[in-house]
Amino acid sequence: MFTVYILYSNTKDKIYIGYTSDPIQRFYSHNIFAKKGYTIKFRPWEVVYTDVTESKAAAMKRESQLKSSKGREWILNKIRTEYKMYGFISVS
Repeated sequence: MFTVYILYSNTKDKIYIGYTSDPIQRFYSHNIFAKKGYTIKFRPWEVVYTDVTESKAAAMKRESQLKSSKGREWILNKIRTEYKMYGFISVS
């Protein structure tokens, strides 16, 4: 099982899309443990979407879909409507 996930940095208005076989450890890595890399600059991250797949190949395909221009448009719309509406994040 693999999890495709989208993280959102409310403080920097950034998104990050990835996949992993160990989501808990990966989320800790993005927010706490990592000492270098893209995601440390935009902490803290909030999980705004997850999708569990049966295989690594399926996770990679879903990640690619989300990283496309249509996928990013869908993500930003989701963030600006659902998460703002519930008060989880404050998107300008």
